Amino acid sequence: MADKKYVGSIEAGGTKFILAVQDVETGETVATDRIPTTAADETLKKSAEFFKKHPVDALGIGTFGPIDINPNSHTFGYILDTPKRGWSGTNVKGFFEKELGIPVIMTTDVNASCYGEYIARGKDDTKSYFYVTIGTGVGAGIVQGGKFLGLNNHPEMGHMLIKRYPGDNYEGKCPFHGADCVEGMAAGPSLEGRTGIPGEKLSRDNEVFTYVAYYVAQMLFNVYMSARPDVMVVGGSVLNEDDLVKVRKYFDKFNNNYVATPDLDELIVRPAVANNGSATLGDFELAKTLLK
Repeated sequence: MADKKYVGSIEAGGTKFILAVQDVETGETVATDRIPTTAADETLKKSAEFFKKHPVDALGIGTFGPIDINPNSHTFGYILDTPKRGWSGTNVKGFFEKELGIPVIMTTDVNASCYGEYIARGKDDTKSYFYVTIGTGVGAGIVQGGKFLGLNNHPEMGHMLIKRYPGDNYEGKCPFHGADCVEGMAAGPSLEGRTGIPGEKLSRDNEVFTYVAYYVAQMLFNVYMSARPDVMVVGGSVLNEDDLVKVRKYFDKFNNNYVATPDLDELIVRPAVANNGSATLGDFELAKTLLK
């Protein structure tokens, strides 16, 4: 009987690292943990300790960024200049390869989520899949024909330029683009920035959710005009299923019958993987590619 194989996942976020191990044969998740994202050295060391207790044969990492995905670069697998204090220039991929002695594949957290949705929705290589998270930040990825969009650099679609909702005078939260990009106007911090109240404590009929839906719809329309994905998944904690009704309405308004679209209820959807688990599933499946 062949030895059992296990793959690992790290969803490396700005506030926490979610760690998991999957039995390849059964698909069962056999170990999990989450640790706070503190100093780079401390966080990586604690993560490695988890996988030393629960050994895996390959590891998939989906991380906050920006990161270097160019295999010909001397900083391949590094986190590049990031607003996350103390993490710029961290060799994440190399650290785990050295500490654990296993192959490691690394991409952005949103790429990993998009790959998880591609898997969960049938791994159909005749379709392209778009995933965006609207959370503490805004990020997105595209899987087309089973491959990520972006050969030597990954997309940064959260900083796509947008126009204001009439009457929204918020100065924007993005330190680079102020009120001119999606992240500055639609990410979680913009809710508290406008109202002084954390987003999770706001009534869902607060006007700020209309603003966010408007900006997210612009982003989706821009992506649809550029890449024409077959499925557009809106993840993250800021918007819910009811909010997508507004997103679809604004998307339809921006399109103004220019191009034919599928039913917008089927085009613009929430994640198929429950409990924000898309990235972990994506990491597992990416790690399995290293076993072949």
